[in-house]
Amino acid sequence: MTAHYNVIAARGLDRLAALSDGLFAIAMTLIVLEIRVPDLARPASDGQLAEALVGLAPRFVTYLMSFLTLGIFWSAQQTQISYFDRANRHLTWIHLGLLATVALMPFSTSLLAEYIDTRLAVILYWANIAAFGVFISGSWLYATRAGLLKEGAEAEASASITRRIFIAQALYAFGAALCLVSTYLSIAFIVLVQLNYAIAPRIPILERL
Repeated sequence: MTAHYNVIAARGLDRLAALSDGLFAIAMTLIVLEIRVPDLARPASDGQLAEALVGLAPRFVTYLMSFLTLGIFWSAQQTQISYFDRANRHLTWIHLGLLATVALMPFSTSLLAEYIDTRLAVILYWANIAAFGVFISGSWLYATRAGLLKEGAEAEASASITRRIFIAQALYAFGAALCLVSTYLSIAFIVLVQLNYAIAPRIPILERL
């Protein structure tokens, strides 16, 4: 009996991982393009160049924040893929949705760098992060229910992965809410959260996040 196309489609994890790696690499490259070399009248003095570079500080901060964000996103997706035994078309489309949020990161980064004093720019940046959280948690939930995990993977990793996603998203949401006080405070808190996940310090309380 011939299998229905939807049953046999998009089962290769290697192709999904390769596409993800490529798109993450492109997004990580595009965000740095927002840091442009200062256009000064020649000849320029050291003081003028220094002043212009200080003016680029918001763009350096948003670049760092977005690079950390994409690195954490990539690590989260690769961790999940390592526990998948196979894919199917539904899981593949969930991950394509996830990659769509990754592709938006250069835009949300540029918007935040340009309008760093506005709450709306911070909220839209957080919405980009939240959308990724929706897709990455949906991916794990679907793979678990559809029996796509490797044998023993659910017992080994499910609670840890789920807890990490929800705690991280709660911290990001709190950070975004801080923009009601100050957009700079909001950004600083989000960067600290990202540094914690990137560096993974051996501090008992932080290790549980």
